[in-house]
Amino acid sequence: MLLALLQANAAVLDPEANCSVIDAAARSASAAGAEVLVTPELFPVGYAPRRVRAGLDPALLPVLHERLADIARRNSIALVYSLPRITPEGDWQISATLVDTDGSSLLSYGKVHLFGPDERAAFTPATERPAVVHFHGIPTSMVICYDVEFPEAVRAAAAGGAELLLVPTALAHGFDDVPQVLLRARALESQVTIAYANHSGIEDDCRFLGGSVIAGPNGKLLAAAGEAPELLFAEVDPDAARRERTTVPYLAERRPDLYRSWDA
Repeated sequence: MLLALLQANAAVLDPEANCSVIDAAARSASAAGAEVLVTPELFPVGYAPRRVRAGLDPALLPVLHERLADIARRNSIALVYSLPRITPEGDWQISATLVDTDGSSLLSYGKVHLFGPDERAAFTPATERPAVVHFHGIPTSMVICYDVEFPEAVRAAAAGGAELLLVPTALAHGFDDVPQVLLRARALESQVTIAYANHSGIEDDCRFLGGSVIAGPNGKLLAAAGEAPELLFAEVDPDAARRERTTVPYLAERRPDLYRSWDA
């Protein structure tokens, strides 16, 4: 499966401009033969948690979901996008959605680990375990940005059967070790392919790292971006995770009951 990542600069609170960027990337990725395009965290509205919470009309969210599903349909490519969501209790959370080529929703996820004072002021952490869906022959799951820096989140997805983990992110400049070291370790220890799509440029005074990566289940990089906007591609071998798990059976040889006794 050919996988594409969008690394780009979003305009804060300009969904029309941002969706146009996604549309153009989806068109190019589809033309190149990609089956899915992963976009960065909160990209359709821009990454500026306090401004988004204060200035985004919640009535626009269903419109944006439909616009993004239509982008997937028109370009015949599955799409991962990230938007705020509002719970029945009125809490705002950061979410990610995977839609298929017909625009139907396959998977959704709410961010469990919020990063920094701005996110915590604007959003409430979600609590759901990463779900897994069979997507183009590969068991697939999602987490968002800071979630992937916790081994428990990635391991929960892998223990649930995931072999591909799609990660919209918003990583600031100066955290180079996250994509170059930590992401590769996460991919290796849970034997999953991880696709990590970041912003680039400056949004609301935050300078983003870029540095989007796709890491294989052996920890090796399949593709890596620099700081500039880029459409990144990698071929994902649907048998790679199973091969690694047969060679070194980390998941099968875990001892979770023992680990729980250690915590106690």
